[in-house]
Amino acid sequence: MSSVGSEKCAIPHEAALDIERVLIPEEEILRRVRELSSQIESDYAESKNKLVLLGILKGSVVFMAELMKHIRIPVEIDFMKVSSYGGGTTSSGNVEIKLDIRRRDIEESDILIVEDIIDSGRTLSYLVEYLKLRGAASVRTVTLLDKPSRRTVDFVPDYTGFTVPDEFVVGYGLDFDEKYRALPFIGVLKPEFYEK
Repeated sequence: MSSVGSEKCAIPHEAALDIERVLIPEEEILRRVRELSSQIESDYAESKNKLVLLGILKGSVVFMAELMKHIRIPVEIDFMKVSSYGGGTTSSGNVEIKLDIRRRDIEESDILIVEDIIDSGRTLSYLVEYLKLRGAASVRTVTLLDKPSRRTVDFVPDYTGFTVPDEFVVGYGLDFDEKYRALPFIGVLKPEFYEK
């Protein structure tokens, strides 16, 4: 797991004008994703179950796509869409499943939940228990970013890309109001764009 600080670098993207600073540059993300892929590959290499990467829409898509490119054992993918946000920037505490996983082979599947960021931990904690109750052979979690300072439940992801400070981060799949997902780095959004 890596910790990050602030870095200055050129930002070749129009939406980047809204970014206060780059927190994690693209090259560092790609290096860490390759490390995570290698660790996951090693951990699941001997399993007789299917490895299913379960992306949590929409934020995990960029991270999951990069992650699966570097895992050299067979993987399948699936998606769920859940919400624990009632609008704005704070969590409601309630988890609503908007798109559920539908697999007939879940009992023969090692589910690896892929998330973009964990803050309160409520959503992932809920999903892990939910998938275990559904009969998954195993359930683990991988997150690109972890913000443990915001944790409200006792939850630790199995694989973490970077530990980040309590700042509003966007890019590499993370958004605010559906903007900034396409930025190739993780950046801190200027407060004037979300404090309205």
